[in-house]
Amino acid sequence: MSPMKKDDSRPFALVAADIGGTHVRIGWLDEPVAYSRAIDLRGYRTYRGAEYADPAAIFADFLAGRTVTASDCVIAIAGAVQPDGSVVSNNLPWTFSARTLGEQFGFRSVHLLNDFEALAYAVTQMDDSEWSSIHGPANASGPILLIGPGTGLGVAVSIPAKPRPLVLASEAGQMALAPSTEKEMEVLQRMLRRQSHIPAEQVVSGPGILNLYQHLCALRDTPAIWTTPEEISAAALAGKDALAEETLEMFCGWLGSVAGDLALVYNITGGVYLAGGILPEIHGALIRSRFVSRFLDKGHMRATLEKIPIKLIEHGRLGVVGAVCWYAMRT
Repeated sequence: MSPMKKDDSRPFALVAADIGGTHVRIGWLDEPVAYSRAIDLRGYRTYRGAEYADPAAIFADFLAGRTVTASDCVIAIAGAVQPDGSVVSNNLPWTFSARTLGEQFGFRSVHLLNDFEALAYAVTQMDDSEWSSIHGPANASGPILLIGPGTGLGVAVSIPAKPRPLVLASEAGQMALAPSTEKEMEVLQRMLRRQSHIPAEQVVSGPGILNLYQHLCALRDTPAIWTTPEEISAAALAGKDALAEETLEMFCGWLGSVAGDLALVYNITGGVYLAGGILPEIHGALIRSRFVSRFLDKGHMRATLEKIPIKLIEHGRLGVVGAVCWYAMRT
């Protein structure tokens, strides 16, 4: 939390945002909300971060013309939030300062939390229309893993507790990538020529799809046709390019292995929730892929993993909603 100038006489108004590597989502509330209540965001908007010089430009556009002066701000952000309010991230297109933002817009306080930490707080706000089943039983109890490839790889855990769940933020996207097939070993060996540490998100992310494709092209001694993750995914889904299809299959398989590893690390029993902007777009390919078989391929732990529900959720405004939930728990 970064405190700003105090003015407790102002009426309540909260600006909530979800700042990711690609999109910035933002909304506001004009009255306090309890953690257990449904959250009614006002003026919700989505911005493409690359179209703005910095987050302040986005906030300026969002706040322009509003009659209510916001007193507080809570931001879910893609990165590790440090005790001094700074953010360590490989996936933001610009640097970020909570204090500078607060001073510029006169916020009484600016609160920061990890974006997938916020998403974990939003789980209680989801209804059945916001998820679809990928595998396993419809419901189960216990800790929940949230994992989502986007500009990076987000991971968080929600542990049931009273009166509110305990949420663990994570930088698991930076853990070392482990191959499971000979082809994955070949790809990883090529990556290791450039750097000694290959984090999981160099494959399990949007940029990771492009990274995989380029390495597979090199291994096949084939010129790369596609230049963006979106082009590769579209070509694969349309059946236009066998190498693009192989790329998407490898991406889904590696995601399954990473998710299975994390489910065991955190002793997940309540469910694995797949989030991020990529997976809803490739839903059909994900279902047809080896994602589930790779998730379950953990030796004698397979029977344990079989009992875990796997659900695909629509990320959308949930990061903003989760940021509000986090704020409500602390005020």
